[in-house]
Amino acid sequence: MTSILKEIPINDPLKIAEQKAIIDNAISENKERPGAVMLVLNEVQGKIGHVSPSMQAYIARKLNAPLGQVHGVVTFYSFFKTRPRGKHTIKFCLGTACYVAGVGQLIEKAKQTLNIDLGETTPDGQITLEECRCVGACSQAPVIVVNDEVFGRQRPNKFPQIIKKVQS
Repeated sequence: MTSILKEIPINDPLKIAEQKAIIDNAISENKERPGAVMLVLNEVQGKIGHVSPSMQAYIARKLNAPLGQVHGVVTFYSFFKTRPRGKHTIKFCLGTACYVAGVGQLIEKAKQTLNIDLGETTPDGQITLEECRCVGACSQAPVIVVNDEVFGRQRPNKFPQIIKKVQS
């Protein structure tokens, strides 16, 4: 754990005073409460947007909890992210109907268009590509979710229009 905290990237929230204060506040407010690890992680995720490996190590140390416990919570729940996300998120439904209807082709078009893989964010910090499970719009397969808006019956040739809409 000590080596993780010695090699903190310059842009990590632990190196940014305002964000470190958010982490420290979450820890101090929840340290003595049952389920402190989950409470702190939820607050940090909600306010900062992710929980990096160095943040996990810091939280574990401050809560006197095993790093494995903190990391286990972060990796078990899909809500938690370990890297910053873009201003906009595009999620591809991988439910059965969407998979059969060709969501894989949409994903490939997105990766080509934005030059990033699933789980990555564009260098300008604008768009993150993610996968998700069924969004309950099977009759409109394949489906993508842009921020919180569902777009059904998508085709690879329509994807550049979606990108333009997101970027404007």
